Amino acid sequence: MVDSGTLFQLGSKGVFVALLAFVIVWSSKDPDKYRKLVWVTLFLTFDVIMFGAFTRLTDSGLGCPDWPGCYGHANPLQAMEHIRAAEALMPDGPVTVMKAWVEMIHRYLAMGIGVLIIAIVVISWRFWLQSGRTVHKFSPHFPVALLIFVCIQGAFGAWTVTMKLQPIIVTIHLLLGMTLLGMLTWVGARQKEHPPVADRAYALRIPALIALILLTFQIALGGWVSTNYAALACSDFPLCHGAVIPQMDFDNGFTLWRSLGMTADGEYLPFPALTAIHWTHRMFAFVVAAYIAWVCYKAYQIEGLRTTARGVLGALALQITIGIATVSLKWPLALAVAHNGCAALLVLLLVMLNYKARIPGTAGVNRGLASS
Repeated sequence: MVDSGTLFQLGSKGVFVALLAFVIVWSSKDPDKYRKLVWVTLFLTFDVIMFGAFTRLTDSGLGCPDWPGCYGHANPLQAMEHIRAAEALMPDGPVTVMKAWVEMIHRYLAMGIGVLIIAIVVISWRFWLQSGRTVHKFSPHFPVALLIFVCIQGAFGAWTVTMKLQPIIVTIHLLLGMTLLGMLTWVGARQKEHPPVADRAYALRIPALIALILLTFQIALGGWVSTNYAALACSDFPLCHGAVIPQMDFDNGFTLWRSLGMTADGEYLPFPALTAIHWTHRMFAFVVAAYIAWVCYKAYQIEGLRTTARGVLGALALQITIGIATVSLKWPLALAVAHNGCAALLVLLLVMLNYKARIPGTAGVNRGLASS
């Protein structure tokens, strides 16, 4: 049980992270401090997703096996006696001094995001009321949704630890982080002026939304690969164990509610189940990449969407390259983290594409202006 003093110390660390962000905002030359705050929060969220991947991939998710503190303390220094004892019992186990710091830094950064989102809600309400509820970009409804969402994300962060890295919980935690990034991107997009977008962008609204949904599903499959430690279940490319369709166990591989490394019956997860997880993620990647590339091809032909379409295509090509290299080079940590980061970048860019496909007529569209 965490006492009030420890909770205060933990909260103060989250406030400290937020204060660093506030310093960046208020020292910026950007006259629109609210817009700057939204984009700094988005940038920090992107960083936390990357650091969360590092936490997961270095097996640091149980570096402090309780929540929200570390053995009931606010930082690993105070819990050093407990950490050293756990490390002595299991030198190669999930609890080490380094892993404890990685886990707690991830929590401090996440708490900082929570504080920043609270600030966004307060400021948006203030500006919304001052504007007589007429300035759309200050509407507080989306910031309030962000606050609710970050609370849900925090709950799944806690369950990730208390439920001992259960794969479905960790995967949902990843998806919620990506969704939070997408929501912040949408709020950020409302704060800036965009180049004119041709009216025919309306025809791309549904295809762009489908692209985002497919990407989300692919990220879920990637999270399932990572949380089940199936990244090297297929160690060759483009084949898997030298076959187009290797031996696989889909039933156990895609049983969602089970403990890490175990089947629903409590047996050790067979290797063909890991193969099925990896192979499915790899095969679906071809579908997602082809569809996103097609959407970008269509978007490139529309005034106002060309720059974003190029960005999505560039991120997509980079993601494919990193994914292949991760397997070919036997899963180096830096590439595995970059693979997660590039997925987050794709979410950001596709959300921006979806936003721009919905603004013709509201951004001063000029049919004769070929702006990109």
